[in-house]
Amino acid sequence: MAATSVPSCFFFLLFLELFSAAAAAASSRNPNGYMHLRFYNHERILGSGPDATVVYAVERRSSTSGAGFGNVIVYDNLLRAGVEPDSAIVGRNQGMGVGSSLAENSGLTNFQLVFTAGKYNGSSLALQGLFPVARLGTVFERAITGGTGRFRLARGYLLTTEVCATNTTLTGQLDAYITFR
Repeated sequence: MAATSVPSCFFFLLFLELFSAAAAAASSRNPNGYMHLRFYNHERILGSGPDATVVYAVERRSSTSGAGFGNVIVYDNLLRAGVEPDSAIVGRNQGMGVGSSLAENSGLTNFQLVFTAGKYNGSSLALQGLFPVARLGTVFERAITGGTGRFRLARGYLLTTEVCATNTTLTGQLDAYITFR
């Protein structure tokens, strides 16, 4: 009879150990139920020559902002740790935008934040939402719809504020607020 109680005790301890390991793994990924990440999108805007990171795929209507109704732009911008142009590269912002407003004051974006350095290297966040044509400093929101790697099952939102602009560059502060299901 003692022999049968040892295996049940063993299985209980094994279950307890596995449960503890799973809880520890979940808490190391997401200790508070959410994450807040900040990084900076550095792009070379439309018309800035062969080094542009934003280009027209379809230019149905001429527009300085790319938001002409029916226009399609694609981009592959650098994500950096800071606002400075020489700050560390943490990844890329790769996606597309479509001029979706007849008033030509916004566009719909669909993009991935692909992390290529640091502890999120190899992971990505999927996002979508409107991009308004607005003055510097305007805050706007887009949805985090998923992710890969460390961001698997991610949900949340991204707040973007354009913080610096020149004739050829645009830098935006990106604040990602992430939860996991």
